[in-house]
Amino acid sequence: MESFKNNLGKKHLPTLSITTLMLMTFGNLGTSMAFSLQSANMGRIFQTLGADPTKLGFFFILPPLAGMVVQPLVGYFSDRTWIPKIGRRLPYLILGAIVAIVVMMLLPNAGSFGFKASTALWFGAVAILFMDLSSNMSMQPFKMMISDMVNDSQKDMAWSWQTIWGNIGGVIANLFPFFFTAIGVANVAAQGELPASVKWSFYVGAIILGISAAFTIWKVDEYEPGKYAEYHGIAENTEKINLFKLVKKAPKVFWTLGLVQFFCWAGFQYLWTYGTGAVAQNIWHTTDASSAAFQSAGNWYGVLSSIETVAAIIWGLMITRLNNKTRKPAYTLGLLLGAVGFFMLAVTGSKAMSAVAFVLLGIAWVTMNAIPFTILTNALDGKHDGTYMGLFNTWICLPQIVASIVSFALYPLLGNQMPHMILISATLFVVGSLSVWFIKETSVERGDAF
Repeated sequence: MESFKNNLGKKHLPTLSITTLMLMTFGNLGTSMAFSLQSANMGRIFQTLGADPTKLGFFFILPPLAGMVVQPLVGYFSDRTWIPKIGRRLPYLILGAIVAIVVMMLLPNAGSFGFKASTALWFGAVAILFMDLSSNMSMQPFKMMISDMVNDSQKDMAWSWQTIWGNIGGVIANLFPFFFTAIGVANVAAQGELPASVKWSFYVGAIILGISAAFTIWKVDEYEPGKYAEYHGIAENTEKINLFKLVKKAPKVFWTLGLVQFFCWAGFQYLWTYGTGAVAQNIWHTTDASSAAFQSAGNWYGVLSSIETVAAIIWGLMITRLNNKTRKPAYTLGLLLGAVGFFMLAVTGSKAMSAVAFVLLGIAWVTMNAIPFTILTNALDGKHDGTYMGLFNTWICLPQIVASIVSFALYPLLGNQMPHMILISATLFVVGSLSVWFIKETSVERGDAF
């Protein structure tokens, strides 16, 4: 009841123009481009560098581990930060973007420095770790600014635009290897080295990340501490509570949403780990990572990822105006369609059907990246929103770590067949869709108890 009493005397957050919502979330285009280049090419990169397919899951533990540590810390400290003329969340965006740009220039050259194969793999693994640390640092501010500045009635729209910009960046990033190959950039290289088409994809992505981040930094004016406290109905100097106590005080939807997120993100982890290999095996009939056929499959996987993000943009526009009655049915439907997409990808030998599968995966992707954050931020009271947004990232990172660890036993058990791992993703999404109905939505703005 304490939050309800506090809310009686507060000014509600203002209604923002659509233009403002779009500008507030625009910088996510570049940050998501970095994540897309990483997720779409990690399997290709490490298999090209000579990684053992049975140990491939190891390299996919590092990025979510970085996110699970960095995002709660960024949230916790940015709740306590205010730098005049810069803001509360934007300083972390600036630092994260700078580091991400540097690492994006280094990562695709992991096999080009004359290292032996094992050293090149370790260099790539460390580069991926730093890339994910910095990308998480630059991505988290976009999430927190929506919680800080957008009222409940506009959050579905804000989160949809956040995801739409991210998916536009994803479309561009995933098409880069295909585009560069089409204009004559080499798509094959010496054994153990990445093709120039992949290298240039990362270089251009780094430039766009810098431009889009600079644009948001220039255009966004965060609410100064007094105004923020007034809008959220809290004391300007909010009580400082450590992370463990905040976890104990978390709203119930933090946990029920986490259950759904666990199944969803574990499913996508197997797509990122084994998707390229599954496409190469099913459609190009090869498992040789050094072959031209495998590299062609890698390019096609980039095209499929772009199809996924176009579908996500269209579906994202369709769910911008959900309400309390339609939100959970839309959540369930999106995840079920994702399950169908995973099943199709696991069994098809057709490029056309693989494209249809990725349309359904795009619907699932925007669903699991937009709707849960609306439900969560509606339940937060403004005191520690950044911290809770960061802690909620655990439900994105932990399932990826668990899925990668389990893959060490599961992959051999399923006959060392990458398409079989995609079938596991389909099963996880069916369970996730059913778990949606454990969620009970609440809203502090409406006066519900925290």
